[in-house]
Amino acid sequence: MANRHLSRSVVLQTLFECDIRTCSGEQAESALSRNTAEFAPAAGDAPFMAELLKGVLERKDDLDLVIEKAAPEWPLDRIAPVDRNVLRLGLFELLFSDRDKVPAKVAINEAIELAKSFGGENSGRFVNGVLGAVYKELGEPGKDEVSKKKKDVPYDQMPVQHLGGAIVYARHGGELYLALVHDIFGHWTLSKGKIGDAPEIANESVEDGTVREIKEELGLDISIKEKVGENEYVASDPETGKKRKHVTYFLAESPFADIKLEQKGGLDDAKWFKLQDALELNFYEDMLPIVTKAVQKLTNTSGKTQK
Repeated sequence: MANRHLSRSVVLQTLFECDIRTCSGEQAESALSRNTAEFAPAAGDAPFMAELLKGVLERKDDLDLVIEKAAPEWPLDRIAPVDRNVLRLGLFELLFSDRDKVPAKVAINEAIELAKSFGGENSGRFVNGVLGAVYKELGEPGKDEVSKKKKDVPYDQMPVQHLGGAIVYARHGGELYLALVHDIFGHWTLSKGKIGDAPEIANESVEDGTVREIKEELGLDISIKEKVGENEYVASDPETGKKRKHVTYFLAESPFADIKLEQKGGLDDAKWFKLQDALELNFYEDMLPIVTKAVQKLTNTSGKTQK
């Protein structure tokens, strides 16, 4: 058993112990020392274990929030204690560790192995599902991550997945509004979805697919006005490997109706924002040019209408 894997096992046992009976910082350190002496007296990496335990405990509330949003059908108190703490440990390494030292796939694979070793029959599958959902939402921040265990696939040989997205706007009370979605990592962004992802819609156009996806994700009936940009990035799926995600974005009008956000992992909110307020939100950097271009078009169109 590799030293780091053994070390993670000891940290998991300590987290489990502190979950069953609430530990203070000193008690957690004492429990880690005891578990290390019992289970890894020679092979354990003490500095790594201490840092990992401290990090998970300090960010426990944040990690639990991510779990709740990535697995909304599983309240924390319904998740088995072992699985709950495997997820906390895995998420901490996935979200907060130095990726040069702990690549995303290593964090996920280690958590799955811990779940299989210490959890129930379905624990590995459950942990894989939750961490996989979070991993996919890290597609943009983690798009340049390289797996050292697999040979790189040349960019032009990667499979391409087409998506359609929209800057959805509405006119209400003399104001322009944008419909935006909020992800579990604290960013407001544009609604988007896969095009031709099922046999029955394999031949749909990007425009038709975008209309369908916005309806499914936001419950809004949009009318596409024009294309405003494209974006392509490399995302890594823990099961299928790297792929190029090519997104076409449109400017699309909608009635000012209630938004009904689809319940799925990765997104936790969706709202209408006045145009001027939307510009102050926290967007991903590669979304800013597209949003800015759309806002300029809307502002120019609005100005011409008023004249």
